[in-house]
Amino acid sequence: MTTTELSKAAGRLTFIHTVPTLEPLFASLASERLEGWEITSVVDESLLSRTIERGHVDEDVLIDLKVHAQKASACGSNAIVVTCSTLGEAVDELAGKIVTPLYRIDRGMAERAVEQASSIGILATLPTTLGPTTRLISTTAQRAGRHCAIVSCLCADAFTSLRQGDRARHDELVQKAFADLSAKVELVVLAQASMARALRHGGMQGRYLTSPELGMDHIADLIRLSRMTNH
Repeated sequence: MTTTELSKAAGRLTFIHTVPTLEPLFASLASERLEGWEITSVVDESLLSRTIERGHVDEDVLIDLKVHAQKASACGSNAIVVTCSTLGEAVDELAGKIVTPLYRIDRGMAERAVEQASSIGILATLPTTLGPTTRLISTTAQRAGRHCAIVSCLCADAFTSLRQGDRARHDELVQKAFADLSAKVELVVLAQASMARALRHGGMQGRYLTSPELGMDHIADLIRLSRMTNH
């Protein structure tokens, strides 16, 4: 993009990713929802790998995430989105400390879930994602004045299979866990969007939500509202 094109851009949105393969997906989703915006990305796989290794988001991960956000802000970003649900609570913690609006990707999914169901299943393959997502659904329901029964399910063997390069086994385990969980609740929330592929390929029956599309719908609405308010 040239300097002239940059000056004409409606705004600049920066994504912070922990999974490199998500970069083109979110660039496409953002371009569809925020026409004329410049889309940039930062990829730091270590934010997630360190959190998985340690079992929680510790201080140095939080600091590094803050540094990424501050750099994006200093480079002229008008909005910053963290696409890793494992880091969602860290995003909430940092949001008030960054000049530029900082968003977590899974809030739109959480709001849609509590609107649509009174019993919600949460399926994850990582314990570091299951906890933050469960707490997000719970607090979202409370704020909305909704009583939602929440059933959490960890499918840890699926993540182990994925790390070992066995995608077929991962998908099989996710499909089984989803079938078991969806029989107990009205709606299942996928704590990691990567699981949606397994469900689509398996032709699974049952309602489920994922974060990318719903998250970007929600964030784009907030950005437009904020810009209208500020003008």
